[in-house]
Amino acid sequence: QVQLVESGGGTVQAGGSLRLSCAASGYSYSTYCMGWFRQAPGKEREGVAAISPDGGNTYYADSVKGRFTVSRDNAKNLLYLQMIGLRPEDSALYYCAARKTYACTIAWDFESRYGYWGQGTQVTVSS
Repeated sequence: QVQLVESGGGTVQAGGSLRLSCAASGYSYSTYCMGWFRQAPGKEREGVAAISPDGGNTYYADSVKGRFTVSRDNAKNLLYLQMIGLRPEDSALYYCAARKTYACTIAWDFESRYGYWGQGTQVTVSS
């Protein structure tokens, strides 16, 4: 049974940092493209970042470039999202997702391309 479990969310002040983690189990983690998405109240879910199966390629939304870093540990089946310089507009429920492909580049931020999802972890940034 595939499971993705996010952790690390919380409430921080603007300018602060958080590191999100996603623990994966039940599938061949190292062969999947992994992504982070977020959804704020009243808004559509949007792609934040993604990483190729071997970790060699990463992709970011323009709104987070230079502030967020996605990484993975294939030995531990873990996915991370390091967030610095947080802004109130980063407040959202953050999800990790898995996609069985080596071709992460194509439509990395299309949620319909991801087959497995976690339940999300809340990030709140106060001004």
